[in-house]
Amino acid sequence: MGLSGWQQALLACTFTWAMTAAGASLVFFFKNVSPSAFSFMMSGASGIMLASAFFSLLLPALEAGGEYSFIVLTSGFVAGGLLIIFTDFAVDRLNLFSNKMARSGAVTCVAVTIHNIPEGMAVGVAFAAIGGGSSAVISAVMLAFGIGIQNFPEGMCVAFPLRANGYSRFKSFFIGQLSGAVEIVSGVVGAVAVTFISGLLPFALAFSAGAMLAVVCSELIPQSFENGKIKATLGVVAGFALMMILDIALG
Repeated sequence: MGLSGWQQALLACTFTWAMTAAGASLVFFFKNVSPSAFSFMMSGASGIMLASAFFSLLLPALEAGGEYSFIVLTSGFVAGGLLIIFTDFAVDRLNLFSNKMARSGAVTCVAVTIHNIPEGMAVGVAFAAIGGGSSAVISAVMLAFGIGIQNFPEGMCVAFPLRANGYSRFKSFFIGQLSGAVEIVSGVVGAVAVTFISGLLPFALAFSAGAMLAVVCSELIPQSFENGKIKATLGVVAGFALMMILDIALG
């Protein structure tokens, strides 16, 4: 609590990167990972991130939005969502590899890296918005925790396809963990920007919420539901409930 917002964001985003690295490190020990375990991790993280988008981002944005909060929040939320839609469109149009598997691995790597930018920014903005409140601290920490959980399988998503395409275990791990390193940079940038430009906070919070919701809906939930509707639904509900209980009970 004695650290400034950007320092807290740096520590939190280092954790989320470490979870990416931990997921990628499994390439040293396994040839593949259970689809069931992968599905539950992704769905649980989806629930936590959905709740975080509301409790950690949109509600604080509403409180700080002022007289025209409906305009600020709506424009920020839509801009964040459009960013993810645009990046998905751009990534889908990549045609740099003749080999289908190699192209799929590259697209996954690029997609994960791009999506990690707004996630890191969301963590940075959440910590910049703490202002000493205990409930805000819990929300920011849980947001980082939720992103960290979903980063674990994301590290696997990048490392294992690279390994399957002939990359060495070390190179697959290195590229896999590198996809999460952008969160450290974007988190610190987000925290610093909001700290120095306080009026940016409501828009930045809503922007991060829109980007996060788009990532969850376009990437995490579809992937988690591929291996069983009931288990994935339970994961989403459990993740959302966990975030909601912690935010309400401890806040």
